[in-house]
Amino acid sequence: LCLMAAPGKVAAFRLPPLPTIGEIIKLFRLKALKQLSQNFLLDLRLTDKIVKQAGELKNAHVCEVGPGPGGITRSILSAGVEQLLLIEKDARFIPGLQMLSEAAPGKVRIVHGDILTYKMEKAFPKHLKKNWEDEPPNIHIIGNLPFSVSTPLIIKWLENVSKRDGPFIYGRTQMTLTFQKEVGERLTANPGSNQRSRLSIMAQHLCTVENCFVIPGQAFVPKPEVDVAVVHFTPLVQPKIQQPFELVEKVVQSVFQFRRKYCFRGIETLFPENGRLKRTEQLMMTANVDPTLRPFQLSMSQFRNLCNAYRKMCDEDPSLFVFNYREELRQKKMTRSLLESTGQPEQTEEEKQL
Repeated sequence: LCLMAAPGKVAAFRLPPLPTIGEIIKLFRLKALKQLSQNFLLDLRLTDKIVKQAGELKNAHVCEVGPGPGGITRSILSAGVEQLLLIEKDARFIPGLQMLSEAAPGKVRIVHGDILTYKMEKAFPKHLKKNWEDEPPNIHIIGNLPFSVSTPLIIKWLENVSKRDGPFIYGRTQMTLTFQKEVGERLTANPGSNQRSRLSIMAQHLCTVENCFVIPGQAFVPKPEVDVAVVHFTPLVQPKIQQPFELVEKVVQSVFQFRRKYCFRGIETLFPENGRLKRTEQLMMTANVDPTLRPFQLSMSQFRNLCNAYRKMCDEDPSLFVFNYREELRQKKMTRSLLESTGQPEQTEEEKQL
């Protein structure tokens, strides 16, 4: 299969004739493993379309996550990239990727490893680094992610954006990634939308997030039960909530803990039982947030106010930030079952004080 350049463009690089992706799958007896939630995309028009969402890739440095049999890899190489780093966890795909590497001499580097543990700080040449305030560097991350990895990976990378480390040590590196359609909708959901969630706030406060297009499930082999969204991320120069990642995540997670109830119900879980109501009221008043709004109705500025007000309370009482609501519930449950097993009734408040 010879990949042609787009009409009207001069092809700076063209892959030599190669077996089709389907032939590669047969040749190396590759089978998508359900336990790794693998789905192959064989239609090169669709892989070209995904790569196009990344923007101008001529002479760019690209990292592709989980290339599998190499469909998107071919489209990236045909876009005229300078260097392509492939990170593949599944050893079965390496021989097919090596065949692609030989077809594009000096352009491809293959790493057999896990993207969740791979040190992205050393993935690209130092001279590509840009200041955070500058235009994004000529570096892109592209990947058709297995569903089981996509959410933990994007949360990890959003934390890297917040701390400007990992792949963002080079500047505001752009990402073009696939997710289950529903996850793609959550990432881009606006206030009031039923899909508005923790992911919406964590992604949108750090990046411009664009839901590019949806690929029907039947385009994949084997066909997943859901459609797939292609989502593009560009880190913002200034995050919309200027607080540490862990603090924002804690507040947002707490708010969405009871997504169908009033938002104050989730906010209560930020505070120990002793003084919980008073502190919740104090936080909501300082942040000027209506306690009867549902979590998905809150705007980004309301989340910013909540995070800022919570930070102020944590500065005044450092024990607050390490408080864990679930741990408190677990301790209470253990105490109750211990008292029941020894036949002792639970102590009254007065007895506890004595």
